[in-house]
Amino acid sequence: MQKKIALINDVTGFGRCSIAVELPVISALKVQCCPLPTSVLSNHTGFDSFYFEDFTDSMPAYIAEWKKLNLKFDGICSGFLGSHRQIKIVEDFFKTFKTDENIILVDPVMGDYGKLYSTYTTQTCTEMKKLVKYADILTPNLTEACILTDEEYDEKCPGRELFRIAKKLSDMGPSKIVITGIVRGKYIANYCYEKGSEGYEIKTMKVGTQRSGTGDIFASILAADAVNGVDFHTSVKKASQFIKKCILKSIELDIPVTDGVCFEELLTTLR
Repeated sequence: MQKKIALINDVTGFGRCSIAVELPVISALKVQCCPLPTSVLSNHTGFDSFYFEDFTDSMPAYIAEWKKLNLKFDGICSGFLGSHRQIKIVEDFFKTFKTDENIILVDPVMGDYGKLYSTYTTQTCTEMKKLVKYADILTPNLTEACILTDEEYDEKCPGRELFRIAKKLSDMGPSKIVITGIVRGKYIANYCYEKGSEGYEIKTMKVGTQRSGTGDIFASILAADAVNGVDFHTSVKKASQFIKKCILKSIELDIPVTDGVCFEELLTTLR
């Protein structure tokens, strides 16, 4: 039977991020995507104004219907969560739908550049740590990795420190860690660690500027590849290179930075 991933994230109508990006990417990799919305936004928060509808109160009833249907998932992928209440709901979801056979990927969207996002508090960060223990794959950026391990943020974090942080994260539960978006001069590096092994960096030439949705593309490729049995190293490299191509295509087509990456132009190349 075709594999299925439960995708927990927000629905954003414009700006290419979250479920709007992850669903087509997962589908392109021949996996059925089953979204569980956490909120609905007219456009992402990088714009001057936006409409926001919190879906927290509706999530339990939504999930209850999936329980009635006795749905089984080959993978579960969680992204941005808007409150500590949602984290508790997702933890319960993991407890219900986690099996010995499926894979959970947690993208702990909490901050960047050494700072928390405005919607996050110390309490929310503490709650997020509870989800880490359920993850098979964890995809924090360097800021989020430091928050989860109570380490000091250093944008030039050397390899030995990345290894130490990644090992601390792995000791919390996940067998595979990738710390994303580390600036290395002309390159962007992703630091990969698998439990019981040495870590390593996969570097990609830096192009353009940061755009919304790149983290969502990255997480969705890793999640779909994981349930399809693709090697972790191969998957990280594939995701990094695909994002680079999407950014270059967006520059070529003069797509505004706020509009994210035009991945649609290259979706058919994703294998």
